[in-house]
Parts: sequence; structure tokens; C-alpha cells
Amino acid sequence: MGRAFVYVIIGGGVAAGYAALEFTKRGVSQGELCIISEESVVPYERPALSKGFLLPEAPARLPSFHTCVGANEERLTPKWYKEHGIELVLGTRVKSADVKRKTLLTATGETISYKILIVATGARALKLEEFGLSGSDAANSCTGGNAVVIGGGYIGMECAASLVINKINVTVVFPEAHCMARLFTPKIASYYEDFYTAKGVKFIKGTVLSSFDMNSNGKVTAVNLRDGNHLPADMVVVGIGIRPNTALRATAPSMLLVMLPRFRSKLFGESRRLEHVDSARKSAKHAVAAIMEPEKTDEFDYLPFFYSRVFTLSWQFYGDGVGEIVHFGDFSGTTFGAYWVSKGHLVGSFLEGGTKDQYEALSKVTRLKPAIEDVAELQRQGLGFALLMSQEPAPAPPSPSLGVGGPALALGRPLYAWHATAGVIVAASVAVFAYWYGRKRRRW
Repeated sequence: MGRAFVYVIIGGGVAAGYAALEFTKRGVSQGELCIISEESVVPYERPALSKGFLLPEAPARLPSFHTCVGANEERLTPKWYKEHGIELVLGTRVKSADVKRKTLLTATGETISYKILIVATGARALKLEEFGLSGSDAANSCTGGNAVVIGGGYIGMECAASLVINKINVTVVFPEAHCMARLFTPKIASYYEDFYTAKGVKFIKGTVLSSFDMNSNGKVTAVNLRDGNHLPADMVVVGIGIRPNTALRATAPSMLLVMLPRFRSKLFGESRRLEHVDSARKSAKHAVAAIMEPEKTDEFDYLPFFYSRVFTLSWQFYGDGVGEIVHFGDFSGTTFGAYWVSKGHLVGSFLEGGTKDQYEALSKVTRLKPAIEDVAELQRQGLGFALLMSQEPAPAPPSPSLGVGGPALALGRPLYAWHATAGVIVAASVAVFAYWYGRKRRRW
């Protein structure tokens, strides 16, 4: 007979760490919680891997970025888990799940039983082989020379910045017309591409990797692109996206709901898939709340949020990047941004170089989704619109529209839906399962 626990978390990513901390805050007893993870270390903050971990001076190393330091909370080291009586089953994969008997079978042959299960398996990095290419094992690291970064999304852009700081020659290759195509507008992207170029980064757009040249030791020496470009390379970073870890569905079809990286967005009224660490952190905490105190836990009410910090730059995005784009600010300076207006309402916002108060104002106004009758007036007010609106009390829906900054702008009821943007996914769907399960069962 294997080990038995009240709560079991499958997955050792960001969500697992934040869930563990929330469990302890809510009084879980020693010996009740178990985390099963394929990784050999306890949960850590993923953003560090494409930023501080790659810096040449005082690089970030474990245990400095274990969860939950990313949210300015406790750092959960192996000692912390031991002190709180949380069982860690590391370096172990769950092979199958029997949801009827409430048991898990690990790849080592052990059976672990549970009463409440959280599946937070996150996602895995896509490999070249999934696109009919070979050479993933040949893309080794180096301490200088030339680096080719495949992919112009989150991972590609953040790694490119870190590599340049390491005095490595960097070329970024992606098929889209501009970087961060799922989130940035062409105008916003142009600013960052110009900034990177000034730092020495080269961009090759509108093409993809074709093959690698390798030496007799199997080490990559050059990258061949579909457009005919031949790039000398001592190192290659492949950041081409992720795929949700949903393999457990085959053995546990009734767990399909939690396995998908989606949740019901209260703000936008539809199912959403979010691929960002902030969503993983907050959905994990909400999941535990729904399990431990279901009668006191409301529906997961999350405002989509993305951010990045590279070089001296720092930007934040809130809401939904759909509809008409309204740029504002000085794109030749250090502070600028954009609003997205869809069906007459502000549904998304972006700001580079803002202060804490300014970012908070953007978050608040985006959640309010005010009615916008005149986009020219919105552009004229720019960031000032968000600062002014954030000071206004939220109307109780339904309510008459309230003029703000002149008759052209008005508050209104929330409307539109948000489509998931960029990438590094982790277990946002945890909250959906926990909310549903917590309503169904009492705490043991």
C-alpha cells in the first residue's frame, strides 16, 4: 500500500509553490499535503531563467529565486517544506490517475492516494523536432562568440537582452513582421527593436530556421534559414513557444477540465487561456481558497496581466489587445503607451516606463472598461485619462454613463472578451477545478 495524503499537487512549477504557501496560511496540517514533480528541485520562479539567471555579474542562482519571492512573499526552500510537513516527491512523473479510486501511479511504480487533487502540470517548451527539424541536442551553450535566437516572443527577446549584456553577438530570427507580434503593435515593436539594435542585436524577420550545420562532435556551428541566410553560431536559443502538459487526460478523462490551461474569465464572460506567471500565482492561491473555504470563495476574477523588464526598460500590459489601437506618449522618450478600444469600450492598456501609481491606474481603468466615444480625445488625454479615471469611484451596474474629461469619454458597463497573448504558461486552470471541486466537497 502506497502513501496517502489529503491534498496532492501534480506539478512542481510556480503554481505548486504558491498553492503550498496558501495551504499553510490556511492551516493545512503537517503530513496532509504532497507535491509530485518531475523536476529535481522544489518550485522556483521561472521569470529568473531568462533574466537574472543569465547575467554576467551576480547572476541569480537557487535558492535565491524559489517561490514565492516573485510576489514578495516567503522563499520556500527545501527546509521550508520540511518544517511545514509537506511531502516532496521530486524527479518523479505521474504515469496514470484513477479518479474513481483517487489514486495516482508514478513512473517508479508507487501508488499515492489522495482526497483532493490539484493538477498543475503547466507546459513544456516546444522542440524543433515537433516541426520536422532536428538538432535540439546540438544547440549547446558557450561563453562568447555568436548566438542565434530563434523566436521573437517573450523568451527570445528577454534572452537576447541577457546575451548582449554578456558581450555575445546576437541575431534574433522570427517569421512575423515584428517582435512580440501577439502583443505589441507595430509602433510599439519598432521602439523596442530600435532599442535592441542600438545595443548590438540584429533582427532577421519573415523567415524561419531550416537546418543546423554541426561539426564532428555534434556541436552547432551555423544556422541555415529558409530565406537563404547562413549565420555562424556558437550557441542557439530556441524560444518557439510551449505546449500544455495534458498527457494525463488519456488515463483520466474526467480530469479534462483541470488539465486544460483555461479558466472562465469573470471579467470577459468566456473561457480564456493565459500563459503568464502572474496568472499561475493568483490562480493557485484562489484554487486553495476554493478548496479550503468554498463557502467564502467567489468566482476567479482575474484581470489579464503581462510584464517584462530588460535593459533599462520595463513595461506592463492589462486586459485584452483587440480592437482599435490608440497610442499615446512620447515614443522618442522613455514613457509611452497604448489603449485598445473595442465595441466602444476600453479593453486593454500598455505602458512603458511607468511609475507604480501609473501602472495601478492602468490596471484599475482597464478593469472598469469605460465607454469611449471619442478616441481622438482619449489619445489627447493619454495616460492622464487613466490617472483621472482611477480616482473616480466605480459605478454600480447598471448605471447611466458618467462623463469623464469632457463629453467625449464615458464610463459604461463591462463588455468585451480578451484573447490570450504571449507566452510561458502555467496552470491557470487550477482555479477552475478547485472552485468546482471545493463546492462539491467539504474539507477533510
